[in-house]
Amino acid sequence: MPSNNPLPPCSVLLLAGGRGQRMGGQDKGLIEWLGEPLIAHLQRKVRPLTDDLIISCNRNRERYAGFADQLVMDDEGDFPGPLAGIRAGLKAARHAHLLVLPCDVPRIDTALLEAMLTTADLQREKPLMLRHGEHWEPLLCVIPVALLPAFEAAWNAGERSPGRVMRSLGAVALQCPDNEPRLANLNTPELLHLHNTVSD
Repeated sequence: MPSNNPLPPCSVLLLAGGRGQRMGGQDKGLIEWLGEPLIAHLQRKVRPLTDDLIISCNRNRERYAGFADQLVMDDEGDFPGPLAGIRAGLKAARHAHLLVLPCDVPRIDTALLEAMLTTADLQREKPLMLRHGEHWEPLLCVIPVALLPAFEAAWNAGERSPGRVMRSLGAVALQCPDNEPRLANLNTPELLHLHNTVSD
């Protein structure tokens, strides 16, 4: 149930910069689901939460531009992974916190997004990650932009796992039920087909 308290301002980063290996190399954010690109579903859900919507993409920038206030790309070639996109988003963010989502979770809803921001606001200096059961979801997180130097230091030391970086910084968990349907990763053609029903 949405609270009556205003949500803290945040920047939002949608991660669409991957290689799309499980999709046969296709640009995942532009794959259609229910008649629209996956990125359109996510953009519609986060747009009311921010005036600073950032998309991390490494190809098809002209197609993503209409969905974002800013586009960022990895500072290294050959798809170095989601931590590169998160670093680029932290550098570009105009607010003190960055809400991060992958482009392949179109079933996420406003209630869960608001719960992430509200929970993150209780411990503003620490990153927040979703967790279901014992499994962390490092690409569904809220990161204080002030932690950018720590992310850069980890990257320069060879770390490539966003989850390990955030756990080392004392990450807070927002616990979700096991098999939470709102977290369904539609990252293969089979899963896209299986979840081919209306999301809201």
